[in-house]
Amino acid sequence: MDSRQPPRLKASLPDVRPLDRARSLKVKLSVVVVVSVLIAASITWLGLRNGLGPTKTFPLAIIFSLSFTLLIARGMTSPLREMTAAVSAMAEGDYSQRVRATSHDEVGQLALAFNAMVEEIASSDQIRRDVIANVSHELRTPVAALHAQLENLVDGVVEPTPATLHTALTQTERLSRLISYLLDLSRIEAGAAELRVKEFAVGDFLEDAVGALTMLEAGKQLDFVVDVDPGDLTITSDPERLRQIVTNLVQNAIRHSPYGGTVTVVAREEGDEVLLDFLDEGPGIAVEDRERIFQRFARGGPNSRSVNHPTSGGTGIGLAIVRWAVDLHGGSVRALEAPKGARIHVRLPKNHTLVGHQPS
Repeated sequence: MDSRQPPRLKASLPDVRPLDRARSLKVKLSVVVVVSVLIAASITWLGLRNGLGPTKTFPLAIIFSLSFTLLIARGMTSPLREMTAAVSAMAEGDYSQRVRATSHDEVGQLALAFNAMVEEIASSDQIRRDVIANVSHELRTPVAALHAQLENLVDGVVEPTPATLHTALTQTERLSRLISYLLDLSRIEAGAAELRVKEFAVGDFLEDAVGALTMLEAGKQLDFVVDVDPGDLTITSDPERLRQIVTNLVQNAIRHSPYGGTVTVVAREEGDEVLLDFLDEGPGIAVEDRERIFQRFARGGPNSRSVNHPTSGGTGIGLAIVRWAVDLHGGSVRALEAPKGARIHVRLPKNHTLVGHQPS
């Protein structure tokens, strides 16, 4: 049997499914019982009319009734056997097999859910493979550059000038950022982390966080705008986790901004919440991807942009870390429609008073 085709049943009995239109397994079983009884009664009646005794009539009635029952039951349970074969194939890494879901009853619904689950597992497995390859590349590039730089310094090929040391420092910082991403991902997988909150000024915090990222614009000559209203707005939050939110979203905006574009961070007070908007002038995010991009290892479609898309240069976990950090604060994050480019909207409670909080 070709391992990439749906599992086939043995050819001892045909796989017939005349009861697929029934929407309940109870109805199917009732039909099978009634028809089996009618077959047995009919054969018994015909046998007695033609002078056949009970010793010949009853065995024939039993044989025909059982044959009908086995034939129909085979078709009813066929999806369950196909699931068993598909699970065995999945255990060996083959996610191509699917269950033939033609009935409308509980077994058919289970088959549809099983196929959807296999699709999701196959997609997640492929995305994880892509992420591993992408992270490996991201690690290899700064390591190779740093190794070459240090080797030249040791061999005396170049002098330890401020420029060469700055290059080495840049690569080290790039490595540190990537390692921080991976550590954050492990915390997401564990499902727990601490919050250490304190009160601080939102304006000063955003100016400092965004200012530290302006060097990452890679010669795009971007303008960075931080707009806070009111100017003395404060928040009681975990500054380290909030910096993760700002850093990932601003890096995302930088990565997808066009040459000479503007990256805008807006903070507003609304009741007991602080609203943050991160806007850029890039290609935007497709409507169908606006929820999916915050999932771990998710990627946008071909006409959408996402930090998780392999061509974007990201590690594939930036927006997942954003959602994780926002959820720790009891807030929300989503992608909204923007007149131009993309808009990521974050809502955080203004006063988060839990210290050492661990999400359930």
